[in-house]
Formats: sequence, structure tokens, C-alpha cells
Amino acid sequence: MRLEVSCLDRVGLAKDILTIMEGYGINLLAIDASNQGFLYLQFAEVNFDTLSELLPLIRKVEGVHDVRTVSFMPSEQEHYALKTLLKTLPDSVFSIDAKARVRIVNESALMTVGMEEHEVLDESINHWVQGFNFSRWLSESVVLAQATRVNIGPNEYLAEMLPIYLPDENDSSILAGAVVSLKSPARVGKQFNALQNQTSGFENVLAASDKMKEVLVQARRMAQLDAPLLITGETGTGKELMARACHDASMRREHPFIAINCAAMPDSAAEEELFGFVSSQGEVVKRGFFEEAKGGTVFLDEIAEMSRSAQVKLLRLLQDGTYRRVGGDEEVQADVRIICSTQKNLAELCQTGDFREDLYYRIHVLSFHMPSLRDRKVDVIPLTEMFLEHYSQQLSIPIRRISAQCRDHLLGYAWPGNVRQLKNAIFRAVSMWDGSAELTVEQLKLPSYAEGFGYFDHQFEGSLDQAMKQFEASLLRRLYPAYPSTRQLAKKLGVSHTAIANKLREYKISKQKSM
Repeated sequence: MRLEVSCLDRVGLAKDILTIMEGYGINLLAIDASNQGFLYLQFAEVNFDTLSELLPLIRKVEGVHDVRTVSFMPSEQEHYALKTLLKTLPDSVFSIDAKARVRIVNESALMTVGMEEHEVLDESINHWVQGFNFSRWLSESVVLAQATRVNIGPNEYLAEMLPIYLPDENDSSILAGAVVSLKSPARVGKQFNALQNQTSGFENVLAASDKMKEVLVQARRMAQLDAPLLITGETGTGKELMARACHDASMRREHPFIAINCAAMPDSAAEEELFGFVSSQGEVVKRGFFEEAKGGTVFLDEIAEMSRSAQVKLLRLLQDGTYRRVGGDEEVQADVRIICSTQKNLAELCQTGDFREDLYYRIHVLSFHMPSLRDRKVDVIPLTEMFLEHYSQQLSIPIRRISAQCRDHLLGYAWPGNVRQLKNAIFRAVSMWDGSAELTVEQLKLPSYAEGFGYFDHQFEGSLDQAMKQFEASLLRRLYPAYPSTRQLAKKLGVSHTAIANKLREYKISKQKSM
């Protein structure tokens, strides 16, 4: 129980209050005093009747204005505020005494050294942090703040050491210890880039694998050119991130970057959104994206989904550099670079007539392909660590280690959703943090998936024969459009055309329904 006593600053006031409490056999646990006329008392819980007698007696003490119960002491608030701050800091923080023994340590520091709190407290910080003699530094006649490189095991950190001085009665100061903060090189680099605000865009793209490094080399070269660029790759591989990086590294970086999802635009509104709209009186009712992005870059995501009429107008823009607003006759000069992306095979779509072949050649002047995550497995763990750090900082929770079992699972998973799926899985795991020090397989909640077969349904009910028939029907529906006769399909699958005909009839698959 805690009491807040509003009072005058009078010698002996606290003694008078303690005498009253002693009469009730109440043992004082803690006392706080503020210079704003408040005294705080903490003691064990008492029953309501005792408290009802105690409060009026304290109010009668000379110099006491009022007394009331409170939820916490000021020192408790300060203690837990500091504890919360240390807990949520992504940097490793140690508080050491004048003999370099650890007195306070936050969770990030415990994860860094791989120890429990009771194993670290009262031990010398030199046991773990190598490359700097803390004891010698603290024994100097004048201890000044320091910043230097140190090591914990094989990992290097930037250490910032700040001495703690307490005032004494003679208006001088006494060295009480120091606070040591450790930052990883990656975190120092991020803070420096944020301060300088001079990142090119490609600095935000993680590339540890040879395939991704090769893509970055190509992309950096193509970013400097002003020709149309086509970025291909599966969903979730980071095509928009690369498009934005190309814009940031180009001569157009000071101008707008506008990203448009062609699949999300209805055919009826696509032309107005892209090129603008003019009223019957010739007034510009709506400015299109190409006009709003003047001098910058327009990123057309999923270009394969663009309507046929919009494809025609885009082709003219790429050919002549001009376009007309919907409903208008005036030729508008376009000053934009166009970057497109797709997860589909545009060459095949040109063969089937679903995409204009002449437009394909216009947007395919420069191109590079984003590899899937399963083709750049070396990047999986670094990406996981990056997302862990990012979301832990965003949600103000300690950064966790990745358990050995979780690492194996991450590396063995097929990642059909690529980097986006990994990013979302880490965000879900971090946002549902249960206080554990390690990221586990269970926290990722990844659906079972096997390359070539797709997702497994844990709730599947039925026999193996039923499962085989489902797979067989699905396979035939996908292949029949490409091999549109029973003989062609039978040859492809290595069975008789009679068997194929029977299967198509059994599963009610026809040319019209196979799509």
C-alpha cells in the first residue's frame, strides 16, 4: 500500500507520521520525498478499518495538508520507466560500477552475450566485451566518455562508454560507474544513412547471394539509362522495391515516383487514371498519372493486366512521347520514364493474343529478372534478421535470436510467396511476441508447402485414392489447354489416348471448361 502526503517542509514531520504508524504495528517498506511538498510512504497492505483510522490521524499532524492512497511511488515509476526503456532498446546496454562489474543489463545485451541475467550480474564486463580495458579506464584520474570498437565473440560492435558521476556534499562529483552501449555495424550504418539522407535506394536491397548480387549490378547500370525497363519475377520477389531503387539512383530522383497496380484498375477507368480526363468544354477535369509524374518515373506493376485500349495509348506514348487525355484533342508531351513489372510470361501472352506484341517490344528495351527466394537461399537468414530487427524496433520489443530448428526450417521452406511471405511471417511472429528469447518454428505459422505440389491441407479428409484423383483432375485441367487433343495430351503424359479420353470424361473436363 502507498500513501501520498501533501505537506510543508518541516523538520520532524516524517518522524511524527512514523510514530503514528508504529502505534498500529505498521512496518515502513520505503519512503520518497519530493521538493514539491509531497511525502510518499510504502508499507504492507492493511485492512480497511485500520486505514480509516490511520488517514485522519496523519491529517492532524502539524504541516500535513492532505493524505491519499496512490498506485505507485515516484521511485517505482522511475524504476519501471527505466526498465521499460532498457527492455525496448534494440542496442545492448550494460550499467557497470566503478570496478567494471555489471549492475544492470537489458534484454538485447543478454541475447548478444547468450547468457541469463543472473549469470551476468556482478560479473566483470571484460568477461564478454573484448578490445577495451574497462577497469583501467575507470581507474583514470579523470574518466571521460569514450567510443571504440569492441568484440563479443566473433562479432564486432561500436561501444559508447559514458561515465556516471554523482554529486557529493562539497559540490564536487564522485565516479559511480558507467553506462556502456553497443551498436552493430549494420545499425550504425542505418543511423548514418538516415542522418545523411543520401541513400541511393539500392542500399536498402539486401543481397548476400551471388544471384542477387548479379541482379544489383545489372540494375545499377540500367538505373542510369532513361529507356523503358521491364522487371520480371514471381510475386513477392521485390519488383517494386527494385523499381523504386532504380528511380532513386537515376537522374529523375528529385521528381515523383508513382506506382500503379494495373490489376487493381478497372478497364473502364484505366485510361482516365493514366492519361487524365477532359470535359466537353475542354477543361481538364482530372490529371493522369503520367502528368502528375512529370520529370519522374511511372511504375506500371503487373503490366500484363492492363486493358487493351490502355495498351494502345501506352504504345503511342512510348513511340512518340505524347498522349491525349480522355475526351481531349490536345497532344500532351510526356516527360516520364516508364518501368514495368510482371510475374507472367509476356512472350507467351503475345502468342495467345492477350498482350500486344508491339507494346511488348517497346517496354522490353531493358530488363532484368528477380530471382525467387528459393533460388537465393543464402539470403533467407540475413533477410529474417533484418525483418526481425525492423519490426522489433517498430513494435518496441527486444530483438530475438533465431533458434537452430527455426533456421533449418527457414532454409528448407519453399517460400511460394517469396520475400513478401517471409516479411509477413516475421511481422506476425514479432507482433504476437510472447516474451520468449528465441524465434521458433511454431511462431512463424507457415502453411505446409512442397515445391511442385503446392500447399498441404492439414484438415484434409478422405482416402489416398480420392487425393490422387483430385491431383489428377487438377493436372489435366492445367495441361488440356496447351495440348488440346486427347492424342497430344496422351503423348505428353505417356499413356494411351483412350485412357486420357476416359479421364477427361470422368472429371467432366472440356476445352471450354479447362481454362
